[in-house]
Amino acid sequence: MKGVSKKKSILITGGAGFIGSHVVRRFVKQYPDYHIYNLDALTYAGNLENLRDIEGSPNYTFVKGDITDGAFLENLFSEKQFDGVIHLAAESHVDRSIADPLAFVRTNVMGTVNLLNAARDLWKENLAEKRFYHISTDEVYGSLGQQGLFTETTAYDPNSPYSASKASSDHFVRAYGETYGLPYVISNCSNNYGPNQFPEKLIPLFINNILEKKPLPVYGDGNYTRDWLYVVDHARAIDMVFHQGENHETYNIGGFNEWKNIDLVKELCQQVDQKLGRNQGTSQALITFVKDRPGHDLRYAIDASKIQNNLGWTPSVTFEEGLSKTIDWYLNNEAWLDHVRSGEYQKYYNNK
Repeated sequence: MKGVSKKKSILITGGAGFIGSHVVRRFVKQYPDYHIYNLDALTYAGNLENLRDIEGSPNYTFVKGDITDGAFLENLFSEKQFDGVIHLAAESHVDRSIADPLAFVRTNVMGTVNLLNAARDLWKENLAEKRFYHISTDEVYGSLGQQGLFTETTAYDPNSPYSASKASSDHFVRAYGETYGLPYVISNCSNNYGPNQFPEKLIPLFINNILEKKPLPVYGDGNYTRDWLYVVDHARAIDMVFHQGENHETYNIGGFNEWKNIDLVKELCQQVDQKLGRNQGTSQALITFVKDRPGHDLRYAIDASKIQNNLGWTPSVTFEEGLSKTIDWYLNNEAWLDHVRSGEYQKYYNNK
């Protein structure tokens, strides 16, 4: 996918979700000669309100559909003749994977294989300038101790049904590359945060709870450590990997921002209190320690030196700056949050 001048038809799966919507927006705006097809099943985490600002763009089309439907995908690929796939559609919430592992197998494993089959069948006569880009997670590597970083060669060691399903999908992508010659790239990213994130994840959940003065449930002792990546920086990295990455390579994408959960929550409380004019400590008083969840990995930390050295990507903001931007977005978009709380956002597609 070197160069960007040729007109291309690009499929982005999961484009109504959190990360996907930022990727769709970037590609629609950055590449007017591309036609971007956003395929999303609009499950609970899919929200077309995330893309109001670009939904009328001439180079953008939304397609409602499910990657678990292989026949549907075969017809779609045949009709649209995609030159590239950026695959983000996935079940991604660990707690949900513990409650319903099979849902994660269906979407994350079978859905990915269906996409691989459709791409293989369409491109088998001409692989030139084609690319299948699979977006994965650092959770496939398992848990780190107090030292060390995940690299692209770290052995897989998933500990939850979610991470096991993503590890499986990574393996299938690589297998299709080796067996069928499918041109692919993979990236494994750290925890994302930023605007439009569904409030089941830590940062938007806690912003919502602070606004409503509800408890802030912190697992265990709060010392679980994560590397945090601002979603706009992730979308920029995806752009670079898609266009400049080498075929059959993996790129780890991290924010160079390791935070213990309890320290993150305290920073969040402090910033929200300041922005709302509340007395410092008001929101921290809402912190409640709760029973740990099964299979909870102690620490994730990404070594992103490969994408930095090979493609020139680095994060544009510190975590404190990104968190401030994120809080501001939620405070300035309470209607979006209200629609998510009430379920009103799910009516948006039907009202179009």
